Amino acid sequence: MIFVSACLLGENCKYSGGHNKNDAVIAFLQGREYKAVCPECLGGLPTPRPPAEIRGDTVMDREGKDVTAFFRRGAEKTLALAQKYRPALCILKANSPSCGVGAVYDGSFSGKLIPGDGLAAAVLKAAGFRVVTERFPAEGAADMER
Repeated sequence: MIFVSACLLGENCKYSGGHNKNDAVIAFLQGREYKAVCPECLGGLPTPRPPAEIRGDTVMDREGKDVTAFFRRGAEKTLALAQKYRPALCILKANSPSCGVGAVYDGSFSGKLIPGDGLAAAVLKAAGFRVVTERFPAEGAADMER
């Protein structure tokens, strides 16, 4: 079982109402069991919604609203699903305040990245799940079956 960010599969759950369809991820998933997840939707955020970025310990949207509670709730629900389904791998959307792994936007809405994980990625990693982004072949995760 593999968890994958729903937007990478072409589901219109991205903040803009669009998606981040990734043909390489879709090809990798062929013949494998997987489950689409969107922590932001699970947390109760609508689609579309203002973009959000992590600023310190909070998640703020572009309009200045603190949306941390939605992101935390989504992270908790994603973790609960992971504990139920026990995925061997989670492929999440890079740089996202929910799903980013190793880098997230800095909260200035300027496109600048800083080291860190999105809230859902962080709780999954802390619980021992293997978490990568859609860039996984370049991240050295070609041995995903192990």
